[in-house]
Amino acid sequence: MAGNAYLAKADDGRIGHMGARQEALVDELYRVDGKAEIVDGRLVRMSPAGGLHGNAAGLIYVSLLEYARRTNQGVALPDNVGFIVNLPHRRSFSPDAAFWTGARLTLKFPEGAPLFAVEVRSLEDCGVRAERRISAKRNDYFAAGTQAVWDVDLKGETVRLHLSTDPTRPVSFARGETANAEPVLPGWAMPVDDLFPPA
Repeated sequence: MAGNAYLAKADDGRIGHMGARQEALVDELYRVDGKAEIVDGRLVRMSPAGGLHGNAAGLIYVSLLEYARRTNQGVALPDNVGFIVNLPHRRSFSPDAAFWTGARLTLKFPEGAPLFAVEVRSLEDCGVRAERRISAKRNDYFAAGTQAVWDVDLKGETVRLHLSTDPTRPVSFARGETANAEPVLPGWAMPVDDLFPPA
């Protein structure tokens, strides 16, 4: 909250130090084996995805790739791409899939948040504590400029679309329904059933 923020009258050495530390973490992020994000001034490593998780994330990416090719309106990015942002307690995101409409891509991490981010829940992403963590990350996405986030719950067999314009009222899609990211990605949709391999 702004009321609790520390405001230095002049750079007493701590501001420059924090900036240098954040940039050192970004440099370190390039060398991390696996997936990680910079949160609260430290690298937070993420465990490898399980089979259903990886399958769903891959299928969503392929669907977004087809949409990008069809519309020529952006770039679909798969799992493990780092996005550099500048929030007070977060310096990066690494969604399970994303749609990017920012600056031209280079070999470096994209600077800024994706237009659309997909977060597929892992086994440990259940319970009150996990819900708080997921909600906080979603709020970070919106603060950084993301306009829509999919919360994919394979255990609950649902996809929740959260929009930055109304973040507390998600639209839920269940098996048998077709999920979308309207109005952020007009014309893109994917059947929830497609996220599960045939029995």
